[in-house]
Amino acid sequence: MSFEALFDPRGVVVAGASSHPGKFGFVALHNILACGYQGAVAASNREGEVVLGVSTVRDLDELDEGVYDLVFVCTPAAANEDVLRACARKGIRAAFVTSAGYGEAGEAGVDAERKLTALADELGMLLAGPNGQGVISTPSKLCAQIVAPYPPGGRIGIASQSGNFVSSFMNLAAQTGVGVSRAVSAGNAAATTVADYLEWYAQDPHTSVSLAYLEGVRDGRELFERLRAVTAIKPLVVLKGGTTSGGQRAAASHTGSLASDDRIFDGMCRQAGITRAFDVEEAFEAAATFATQPLPRGPRTVVVTTAGGWGVVTADAITASELELLALPDDLRDAIDEHLPPRWSRNNPIDLAGGETRDTIPEVLRLVAEHPEVDAIVYLGLGIQSNQARLMRAGPFFADHGLDRIVAYHERQDARFAQAAAEISVATGKPILTATELATADPDNAGPATVRASGRLCYPSAHRAVRALEHLWRDARHRGADGARRERGSGGADRLDRASDG
Repeated sequence: MSFEALFDPRGVVVAGASSHPGKFGFVALHNILACGYQGAVAASNREGEVVLGVSTVRDLDELDEGVYDLVFVCTPAAANEDVLRACARKGIRAAFVTSAGYGEAGEAGVDAERKLTALADELGMLLAGPNGQGVISTPSKLCAQIVAPYPPGGRIGIASQSGNFVSSFMNLAAQTGVGVSRAVSAGNAAATTVADYLEWYAQDPHTSVSLAYLEGVRDGRELFERLRAVTAIKPLVVLKGGTTSGGQRAAASHTGSLASDDRIFDGMCRQAGITRAFDVEEAFEAAATFATQPLPRGPRTVVVTTAGGWGVVTADAITASELELLALPDDLRDAIDEHLPPRWSRNNPIDLAGGETRDTIPEVLRLVAEHPEVDAIVYLGLGIQSNQARLMRAGPFFADHGLDRIVAYHERQDARFAQAAAEISVATGKPILTATELATADPDNAGPATVRASGRLCYPSAHRAVRALEHLWRDARHRGADGARRERGSGGADRLDRASDG
């Protein structure tokens, strides 16, 4: 299949472009032009109008040959066979079909879908969709889809039977700063299935983890074998719909998908080493963690916290998981003693008990991460100082009393702590997950903002960080802990360098 033509096309044609801003044919052309795509762009329109500065053609046969690789189809289903034939004559090798009225629309739609698939096969053309939302490829700055958003670039490859979930995952990418390499809505997956995209992502140098949403499984054994081969190369996170009778009925009407037995699917995931998530946030956060953190060598986890209560509930979450709350080694306790007053917890969680000075948090994080018995760290309390700085800045006394200096100091400190966590993780090859509700409550806080700038995810709660770390450990255990560390690509490291420079 011509996946390069779909994700990295030399040129794109929008079939059925419209001058009406509410039509898919307008939105698709707008998004391609507005998001920076540098290849050739053409469009067809029955009236031959100029749309967004593009002089459209009335007939696709007017296009130059050998210039375009992808056609983005916004024409009615009845016109689409002629569209594909005309595009094939011009050397176009991939078609993304947004049109509805196919397999999800009853027997007549099923027949039309079968004919469209057979035609694409005859023409040697990759067919994405129909009834799909679009395709994203940040390495090519391609945003060929009928809705927003366009995510930041990153290492997560998304493939989904639902276009809305593609949007959900990309919205979370935009919110967190952990970006996307490729994303595609498979729609009815008439010719090209989610598994096809995942197999291509497994070989894609721009992608380090795949994230998929599935509703129906047509051939469970085949899917199992294909996804097992994918996870042998790169991590795969799957969110599945249709796990209840109500969801199964909804899936059938949504994309024409047939339901599968959820217990069998769950067992398949465990055997294949697939990371299964049960909600959108868990799925994205697991993928973001794979994309930005090294795999742990083991389950032994230490909590570093600036306040005791947070540490207690995080210890509960770790104990209830497949991770291990490490009993603090004596030599590590002695080393930390040199940096904290006697009132610190002297155990795991490491409760700093308000005893930290300017450099305490980076020093303690380094001591913990460098210890050979520690496999992973959950760091809590980032952003407290900047939270107070925000209140001071907004209060009536900010202009006086030296508050400007203390506000700047607080914000500078939280930025240092976030940067240190990322740098120490890179230096030691061990995951350090930073969690604070300020990630969502006040994303402009210097702490979580610097985590984002470092290219990593700031988890909105300790429970969500522990859950993501547990997924990371399961994957490491499946692969063999001795070979757990993997090359993640340069995206996160590049952003870490930029954050340090800034």
